Amino acid sequence: MTERKKVLIVDDDPDFVAGIRAILDREYDTTVAYNPRDGWDALKSGRYDLLCLDIMMGRGAEGVMLARKIRRDRELREMPVLIITGLREQIAFLFPGQAVHPGFVPVDELVEKPVEPDLLLQKAAALIAAREARQPARVP
Repeated sequence: MTERKKVLIVDDDPDFVAGIRAILDREYDTTVAYNPRDGWDALKSGRYDLLCLDIMMGRGAEGVMLARKIRRDRELREMPVLIITGLREQIAFLFPGQAVHPGFVPVDELVEKPVEPDLLLQKAAALIAAREARQPARVP
């Protein structure tokens, strides 16, 4: 039997987290952190196959800072990051020609809240598969 992949959700909205966790729990073992500090602690103490991250938390765009911190970390930089945010609606920010503008935040994919369940599962599976394809084969 194959071990289920692990997903960490970092978002400060308990209602939203409950909804996406219920969706992701169908396919993955999910863990939740309700702020970037607890999210960072979870990332450093466990192994996750995907991070689902909100941008707007706490006093502003703390999710952006967490994503940048992850990309600078030697052990975490290859972990896929899926931003799930209402940011575009909140500040009318557009990403010209791309799902994520490369100068904005170092993430693999961005979807807007509210996210459709099938789209969330599709994006999660694609990001995890892409990361596994980049990893060297493990010797048993």
